[in-house]
Amino acid sequence: MSKKSIAKNYVYNLVYQILILVLPLITTPYTARVLGAEKIGIYSYTYSILSYFILFGALGVALYGQREIAYVGNDKAKSKKTFWEIVLCRFVTMMVAIVIYYIFYMRKGEYAVYYRIWLLELFATIFDISWFFQGLEDFKKTVVRNVIVRLVSVTLIFVLVKTPEDLIKYITIYAIADLVGNLSLWLYLPRYFKGVKVNNIKVFSHLPAIILLFIPQIANQIYNLLDKTMIGKMILDKSEVGYYEQGQKVIRVLLTIVTSLGIVMIPRMASTFASGDKEKIREYMEKSFKFVFFLAFPIMFGIMSVSESFVPIFFGEGYDKVSILINVISPTILLTGLANVMGTQYLLPTKRQKEYTMSILGGLIVNFILNYILIKLCNSIGASIATVVSQLVVVIIEFYMIRKDINIKKVIKSSYTYILASGIMLAICLCLRWTLGASLKVMVIQIVVGGALYVGMLFLLKDDYLGMFINKAKSLLLRKNVQ
Repeated sequence: MSKKSIAKNYVYNLVYQILILVLPLITTPYTARVLGAEKIGIYSYTYSILSYFILFGALGVALYGQREIAYVGNDKAKSKKTFWEIVLCRFVTMMVAIVIYYIFYMRKGEYAVYYRIWLLELFATIFDISWFFQGLEDFKKTVVRNVIVRLVSVTLIFVLVKTPEDLIKYITIYAIADLVGNLSLWLYLPRYFKGVKVNNIKVFSHLPAIILLFIPQIANQIYNLLDKTMIGKMILDKSEVGYYEQGQKVIRVLLTIVTSLGIVMIPRMASTFASGDKEKIREYMEKSFKFVFFLAFPIMFGIMSVSESFVPIFFGEGYDKVSILINVISPTILLTGLANVMGTQYLLPTKRQKEYTMSILGGLIVNFILNYILIKLCNSIGASIATVVSQLVVVIIEFYMIRKDINIKKVIKSSYTYILASGIMLAICLCLRWTLGASLKVMVIQIVVGGALYVGMLFLLKDDYLGMFINKAKSLLLRKNVQ
């Protein structure tokens, strides 16, 4: 297996991850107005329940499969055997999850009609094999197929979803898009396995290792779903879940830009770990930390400065609270980025699941306790505060876990340039908003001025990453001129 460019794979994976979010994101300004906060809250709450069944049915196979495919590398026979063993194992566990889901949620209840439609999403999970291509560091294929599916689904939402009663149509389109997108990836398999025969496939041979890796993923997924579930259970007004969902949706998209490198680095870290090159792993880690600082600080401060203008433009009337939630949650862009480097990019590929699990469990416990206290006191704002504090706990624990492997002081020092540049950007952008008010025109001015200030400051400070991007841009231009 040739070593594909990390930069190219990052771009492909970034596009892929954004496409996963593109259906709800592109349609959000429209659906926020058409469906309303209450229906959005129902959507968010029912999906959070569904997500537990996806979590326990899939057993975290995607991450495990990606890592195992990276380990076997060029051996097509081993790749095919590993692929089918993992696929068949997940099929069995997903069918068990579907039966339980049917018994408890699909037969009766206030939201039974929505849960029945969400069944399509469970079947979509069965056929998801994107992990196989990611393990081969072939991210392009997962992008191309899903672009078409996502564009069609977005069009259908604008055409078919017209009133709050069309929530059923909205969920149906969302679920079918995932199912079709996942099925389409199977068309690529014949070219990988053509002429390769394998025998003695053991369906459950990977199950012990899958469960071992699944334990930290359980904690991580529950940690991510807990807020919406607890708001939905503790607060009668489902609009609070809707506000929280919309605020998180904005942060998740921005966070995708910061964390997409993590998926790309898993197979690279796994193969480097298998070769025993510790120095190379350390080099990758330091670059990943700096990459997070390079993107996370300006994105975090940027969304804080424009949220007051952005929310009414993007979501419409009645969503003013979302602006507050975005400002409260925004530090998770940096914190989750750091946790992604330490956990997803380092601890998991190097088989240190125990330390990763401890960090996630620590965050989960803090999140649950703070949610229980703060949601009662200040609803969705309380859940937002709990999210930030618990993510900070995860980062602190993981820094402690890797303190002997990575020079923490060196990592922190590498952030100073980005803190200074983005801090100045934030101050100027806030002054513009206070002086000119909150509007679309002002938001555009803030983005242009803020972006120029950040890049300008990094240029003056001779930042390595900015220099790398400038040099790559120059080489591309020279290549085009030569052609």
